Amino acid sequence: MRDPEEATDGPTDPRVHPEQSPGFGLEHAGLEDIEVSREDVTIGEATPRELAATDTSLIASESAEEKLERLATGDAVERQRAALSLAEESHDPAIVEALITVGLQDEDADVRQFAVEALAKLGGERAERAALEITEDDDPWVRAEAVVALDRLDREAHAERIEAALHDEHHAVRRNALVSIFKRRGEDALGPLLDAVDDESERVREWAVHLLAGVDDDRAREALRETANDESEPRIVRGTAARALEADPGRFRRQFTGALDRGDTTLPGEDHLNRQPDL
Repeated sequence: MRDPEEATDGPTDPRVHPEQSPGFGLEHAGLEDIEVSREDVTIGEATPRELAATDTSLIASESAEEKLERLATGDAVERQRAALSLAEESHDPAIVEALITVGLQDEDADVRQFAVEALAKLGGERAERAALEITEDDDPWVRAEAVVALDRLDREAHAERIEAALHDEHHAVRRNALVSIFKRRGEDALGPLLDAVDDESERVREWAVHLLAGVDDDRAREALRETANDESEPRIVRGTAARALEADPGRFRRQFTGALDRGDTTLPGEDHLNRQPDL
């Protein structure tokens, strides 16, 4: 049974671009070919100021002390922006502790999410311990970002916690865990990937078949063929499976760029786990 509430969920991060989804680019002959199966989708409301919360250029010239002040006393938008901007500062125990405080305690889920994202960039033992704790957050998108953080900080050291996230109740957390596991285990991730092909969430299934492109195994190809030909699957899942069948597994693994490195992201706060490899 698939999650009836899934339709109202947003992306793992409001700044993630649609083209980073593995199904992006699927061509349709016309509007009549586009599936609309999520009738309860609602459009949220946000002010231009709220939408610009991730624009850290607005406070780039401020000192670390001024940003910390914003983080401590500003409204939700200011705290979000300050958290992201502090990730660009050099590693400082005071900054890390401030981010840990809001990451664990702030009333705004976006602030907590951006704080753990910043902690992943700054790194260090304290950041890792906090990210582990934040994987238990009540908000699923915060938990999903915490998995991204553990992947970036040290996916080997936190493999057990990341694998446990495969059983999270929310699809975003399961998806992020699946991506991290593939990056760590490569073709040895076949078992979890095959399990995820039957996930209740079409978003997880989409990523499962996408990642199976990197597994040179008859069981992977059979699962991809079955999914590509399954008329009960959404078109985006079938199309992703069909393209995965055409990919070279070795090249896919070499070029896969999930949350892979410790360098800076291309865009402020961009989530590497949502990137699609260039097949």
